[in-house]
Amino acid sequence: MTDRSRQLAIAGVLLAVLCWAGNALVARAFVGEIPPFALAFWRWSLALLLVLPFVARPLWRHRADLLRAGWRLPLIAGLGIAGYNSLLYSAAQTTAAINITLVNTCIPLMTFIGAGLLLGEWPARRTWWGMALAVLGLLVLITQGQWSTLANLSFNRGDLIMLLAVTDWALYTVLLRRWASYLMPIPPLAMLGIFMLLGVPLILPLYLFELAAGAQLVVTPATLGAIAYTAVFASLVAYLGWNHGVKILGAAKASMANYLMPVFTAILGWLLLDEGLQLFHWLGGALIFAGLLLATQRGPTRT
Repeated sequence: MTDRSRQLAIAGVLLAVLCWAGNALVARAFVGEIPPFALAFWRWSLALLLVLPFVARPLWRHRADLLRAGWRLPLIAGLGIAGYNSLLYSAAQTTAAINITLVNTCIPLMTFIGAGLLLGEWPARRTWWGMALAVLGLLVLITQGQWSTLANLSFNRGDLIMLLAVTDWALYTVLLRRWASYLMPIPPLAMLGIFMLLGVPLILPLYLFELAAGAQLVVTPATLGAIAYTAVFASLVAYLGWNHGVKILGAAKASMANYLMPVFTAILGWLLLDEGLQLFHWLGGALIFAGLLLATQRGPTRT
């Protein structure tokens, strides 16, 4: 792995997390106007419509590789396309954003354990120390520097749904790495295209059930713009960056970037919503960045 490829991989996962931070703001802003499965379905349907003209021929050329990958493709699509986002949007209906952020801290740990058990890639000791430092920074952000806040947290059904989403995403990330030899011959955009082709039909029954239960999408320029953002940035741009980063850095190290989600959310809130940045934002962000730098330093991987 060259320095340039490593830098591009790190940039890819950071860009992905930045796009998903915007996705979290969109999901929070349009609760009540865009039902969760409607957002998941139309997000991925629009993304598929945008990318299909560019991937149809590459997919046909790589049909032998797709057949060789076989059942692995719908499984990954089910986890990464249909599963995680549908669960996250559902959790956002019944739990607070602080709880979602707190449960999301389990992603790197679950990915570390999954990578160790399924791939034999146990991170080096400094990576665990880096994760601990990042967790400390995240807790500073969550509590706003007031540790007594943790004692007042409560958990509900939405938090359990979010825990399922975290498990889903960790498994998606690990399987991307485990089956890299099957996916490697397929160009990144074409690979994302086949995941969407297989994943969108899996969301459709959930969307139809939601419609039957009476949930309706409020069609306005704002909601259409929100869906467009999630389709282009939170779907195409973010997944291309994330999948590339996992391939180069490995599942465990790439997952550490998730700790930057609240940092990027705070920055976007400051830029777009005129929400002020406080001392705890800077302190928490500095600890998270320090943890990520420590965790992603080069060194031997224990197997």
